[in-house]
Amino acid sequence: MTDQIKKYRRIGMIVAFLIFALDQATKFVVIEILHLPAKGQIELIPFFNLTWAKNYGVSMGFLTASTDFQRWALVTLTGLIGIAVWVWMYKEKAKWDIIALAMVLGGAMGNIVDRARLGYVADFADLHVGDFRSFLIFNVADACISIGVVILLGRALLIREKKDDKPDQPG
Repeated sequence: MTDQIKKYRRIGMIVAFLIFALDQATKFVVIEILHLPAKGQIELIPFFNLTWAKNYGVSMGFLTASTDFQRWALVTLTGLIGIAVWVWMYKEKAKWDIIALAMVLGGAMGNIVDRARLGYVADFADLHVGDFRSFLIFNVADACISIGVVILLGRALLIREKKDDKPDQPG
């Protein structure tokens, strides 16, 4: 393994930790300082509100956990997915894929901690245009997971490794 790849992996772990810390810090501010659960909504600017939402499922409300067993099963499942992402990140050699995986890992850790600690994921970011909401209410972790997945998909679909341009030699 080259020193450059080791460096990217260290950077990846730092990115994952910073995303986790930022996610947890924003949730602390929203819950403990701004008291958003009691207020329900705080209008900030015409297209962005803080709107309190408890997410008992995963993306877009899939796999909703309505019992303690389901909650801990979801914590376990997402924890296993987080471990798989971490392993993938440590096997990956492409810098931007490592960074994208770090974004997914950091976001996953933030949401796993919420689900284990609170029983749900705390969502609060509400982007909209008037009454039209193109996104569900989300948090920093969700945004980082989404951006990381888009980077991975974009790189997988649009960026191909360059093959050697030399024609095959006979024989």
